[in-house]
Amino acid sequence: MQLDTSGLAPCEKAKQLIAMLRNIKDMEDLTIAATDGIVGRVRDFYFDDEVWVIRYVVVETQQSSPRRRVLISPIAIGRPNWIEKVLPVAITQKQVKDSPDIDTEKPVSRQQEMGYLGYYGYGAYWGGGGLWGAGTYPDILQAGLQDKATRTHTHDNPHLRGVNEVMKYYVHASDGDIGHVQGFLVDERSWAIRYLIINTSNWWVGHQVILAPEWIKDVYWAESTVYVDLTRQAVRNSPRYDSAAPLDSDQEAAIRTHYGHALYMPRGEKPAA
Repeated sequence: MQLDTSGLAPCEKAKQLIAMLRNIKDMEDLTIAATDGIVGRVRDFYFDDEVWVIRYVVVETQQSSPRRRVLISPIAIGRPNWIEKVLPVAITQKQVKDSPDIDTEKPVSRQQEMGYLGYYGYGAYWGGGGLWGAGTYPDILQAGLQDKATRTHTHDNPHLRGVNEVMKYYVHASDGDIGHVQGFLVDERSWAIRYLIINTSNWWVGHQVILAPEWIKDVYWAESTVYVDLTRQAVRNSPRYDSAAPLDSDQEAAIRTHYGHALYMPRGEKPAA
């Protein structure tokens, strides 16, 4: 069921959105439960480095020997059971077993994605202006719901990166180093990466900060370095982030206000009048 925030005031809508943020580390090693049994465990994630949203969960299966790694799209994933550490998926064990082979150690091509999406009958996520085609949430791309326009652009270059690859990337402000990427805060409904968690211990001992992807000036993938359009002093003066406690809406508002940015608004949505 998709969360309906259309009738909420902007501040209440922000509270609903912030309540769904999860540290990506909470999702590591989750059990994937198909409609007819256990499929495997989460090992990594592929995210889109243009819009910073998780496109695929990399799952190590338990059904075959040797075990293989397969991709499962958030289109198929239901609401996580955090108590039992389970991600339910609306596909069967056989569908996963017979899914197209994709080498998760190499870049995933757009043609491979088309084959994968076609196998499951999903719409393509590129095009439409939202995080997922024309919408904010992946369930719009379930079979029969997608806009045919999202099936275009089949020859665009993919921009998929492994989350584990980016962990430990160096982070540079406009005037020097500030630390390294330690994690991500992900919206469990839209699968958008809302913030990068930055460990500043090599520069500012004992502190963590969060930075939004839209504040990134550039990423030099070959150099494993993220450049942000902020000064070191601005980062030092920012409100602290405590990874042991959930990020609430007041804390998020304080952080975004500190950097001179408006409250978060999902891609493709317009602020309330």
